[in-house]
Amino acid sequence: MSCRFLGAASALVLMASLLAGPADAFDLQGHRGTRGHAPENTLAAFERALTIGVDTLEMDAAVTSDGVVVVSHDPALNPALVRDPQGAWLKGPGPLIRTLTWAELQAYDIGRLDPSSAYGRQFPEQQARDGERFPRLADVFARERALGADTVRFDIETKVFPDRPDDTIAPEPFVQALLAVIREAGMTRRVMIQSFDWRTLALVQRLEPGMETVYLTTRGSTDSGLWSDGRRLRDYAGIPEMVKAAGGTTWSPRYDLLSAADVERAQGLALRVIPWTVNDPADADRLIGWGVDGLISDYPDRVREVMRKRGLPLPAPLTLQR
Repeated sequence: MSCRFLGAASALVLMASLLAGPADAFDLQGHRGTRGHAPENTLAAFERALTIGVDTLEMDAAVTSDGVVVVSHDPALNPALVRDPQGAWLKGPGPLIRTLTWAELQAYDIGRLDPSSAYGRQFPEQQARDGERFPRLADVFARERALGADTVRFDIETKVFPDRPDDTIAPEPFVQALLAVIREAGMTRRVMIQSFDWRTLALVQRLEPGMETVYLTTRGSTDSGLWSDGRRLRDYAGIPEMVKAAGGTTWSPRYDLLSAADVERAQGLALRVIPWTVNDPADADRLIGWGVDGLISDYPDRVREVMRKRGLPLPAPLTLQR
């Protein structure tokens, strides 16, 4: 398609989307790598997801006290999956990542779940990898490059909390730090940024306008405007209309709060719809039948099997050279 008659900004967005891959391709995302199979948000989990075969590695970002962007879902060390330098499970929530340097954070092992915790019991198939540490985002990019995973994309969530502002650094320096790592790695066209905190997505659109922004929602998250950058559901026909008005390209709702009519309405607004977190094959089959544009799953192998039965193209698994 020629960009001759498009404005400069529109042309940049179009070129970025074309380089990222077909807009109509189904996007299979491994949640936190593949949380059902390997310790979440670790290099081991991302490698395991690639050997299963995914289009996108989904992950979460945090920033240390010395400005290093690391991969972590929780703003504070989670006792269900973190062991101290002596190898003992934390007795309660550990320090905030924003208060630790990168070097201090490396003392903690995240290679297995505490089997006595309620959280740990949710993932009986997860295989431990003792010695795994919180990776830097730059380490993830470097590992995927070294493995030759040249087409995989990255869906990175900004873990910023408008109801707990002291848990992390402020939204703008957070986004600035995140984008700096992405740019340094040359990954701007292979990354999408997602968040429940829509303030960070508005910042991404201003600072890196060609990057895909993914609007996460759950029950009540768009009601008060706290999480949705001042926008309130009562002022719109629905959440898809809110996402479109905010400048989003993708809506990522909690899967069990979604209907077929929601999917149709969102896609009618030219939004992609990628629900989270879908682990039951029956749910995956129903959602694919509704025409969603992708799924985020702790068990991407289960979703692949549903895709195979429905005749959808499957992302190629990566063979690791040991």
